[in-house]
Amino acid sequence: MSTNTLQFDTQHEDMIHDAQLDYYGKRLATCSSDGSIRIFEVSNQQQKFVEALKGHTGPVWQVSWAHPKFGSVLASCSYDGTVLIWKETGSGFAVIHKHDKHQASVNAIAWASHELGPVLLCGSSDGKISLVSFTETGTWEVQMIRSAHATGVNAVSWAPVIAANEPTNLKQFATGGCDNNVKIWAYSDETKTHDVVQTLSGHSDWVRDVAFAPNSGLPRTYLASCSQDKNVYIWTRDAQSESLDWKQQALEPFPDVVWRVSWSLSGNVLAVSCGDNRVTLWKENVKGEWECISEANESSQTA
Repeated sequence: MSTNTLQFDTQHEDMIHDAQLDYYGKRLATCSSDGSIRIFEVSNQQQKFVEALKGHTGPVWQVSWAHPKFGSVLASCSYDGTVLIWKETGSGFAVIHKHDKHQASVNAIAWASHELGPVLLCGSSDGKISLVSFTETGTWEVQMIRSAHATGVNAVSWAPVIAANEPTNLKQFATGGCDNNVKIWAYSDETKTHDVVQTLSGHSDWVRDVAFAPNSGLPRTYLASCSQDKNVYIWTRDAQSESLDWKQQALEPFPDVVWRVSWSLSGNVLAVSCGDNRVTLWKENVKGEWECISEANESSQTA
């Protein structure tokens, strides 16, 4: 598998923790332990620096672009316990909201699908998750969900809003925590909040990342999780099944801590980032087995 790779110096002064392209793949946001976020325009194998955003007082762990229907909006979360929501105006990016209700590092953020509105999901080391919503009245509302993972939340991911055999939009997400568990949450019209509908146990150490696959048209939901225990699990649930149970399938063991998992836009290829500085791509074959189809190391050599 041959790929075109664009490498450049971001000018960050410390380790880079996240890099995210916007909806159109034209803007790149990076964040670092130096406390800053840097925005680049990328096109035709070239990049152009746009702006450095400085508002956090600690390492910035993740960035997340909102859907463009809400404007050019970027969220960031930090060790300083805050989430900042930035919006681009004529004079550059400015903070339009600061979420400071957590009591510890905010480790993960994710915007909901645009069908659910401008809703940002956050997970923190204080064991709580929160949902930050921009309401029709022009105000920001925060809903705190306590004791999500007692010892800390490391990862969050929204489920596809449109799923097979579901008559209405789904309001579900997954979280991964320091209790070694993955939890599935669903919105309840009765309680007007998200409740845990399933706890997926299998990892023997901290869950570092969780990722729902985009809806690929198959009557099945895919969720990937990775852990400090050097394992990646693919959890699946068939739409026709009346059971809430998820089937667990392990990829081949990895040689080091697995930090991140990420699906392709088509939802059929999973990228796995490991502590040995290698990224592997995995795909399900016709037998339902997951095979490694590509591997790249830090020097961008592919196999």
